[in-house]
Amino acid sequence: MRFSDEVQWTTSDFVFAGIVLIGAGGIAELTVRASDAWSYRFGAGLAVLASALLLWFNGAVGIIGSEDHPANTLYLSVIIAAFVGAVASRFRAAGLARAMASAAVLQVAIGVVAVWRGWGQGSENWPRPVIVLSIVFGLLWLASAALFRRAARP
Repeated sequence: MRFSDEVQWTTSDFVFAGIVLIGAGGIAELTVRASDAWSYRFGAGLAVLASALLLWFNGAVGIIGSEDHPANTLYLSVIIAAFVGAVASRFRAAGLARAMASAAVLQVAIGVVAVWRGWGQGSENWPRPVIVLSIVFGLLWLASAALFRRAARP
């Protein structure tokens, strides 16, 4: 399917989009059932949103340079860290707060290293997208952490 000269989706692009959307919806459904606390639910929703958007942005256009820049694969470690932290904490709010805060630190650290090392330097508007998206995603992870921390209070 061709939207314009710049946007040309293949079958694999649609499959990837479907997996991301269905996966995000399924995980959101499971996390909503995990607690009655609104702060837990919103924290989980933000974490799922951050993960899905990070995958989408990275797969579509890339954050560091183009989508083909190898450093973009580092952003998968943010999602993996959040997921491993969630599983390790057995999805308890206090552990999830720490996991999401760790994801925020990792997100920003990748952006700092990318700017410091000049990764993606030849791309348009560099380093603005790396800086802005690192801050935005870092804030999403921190907001999720704050909501989980609130849910952990008795």
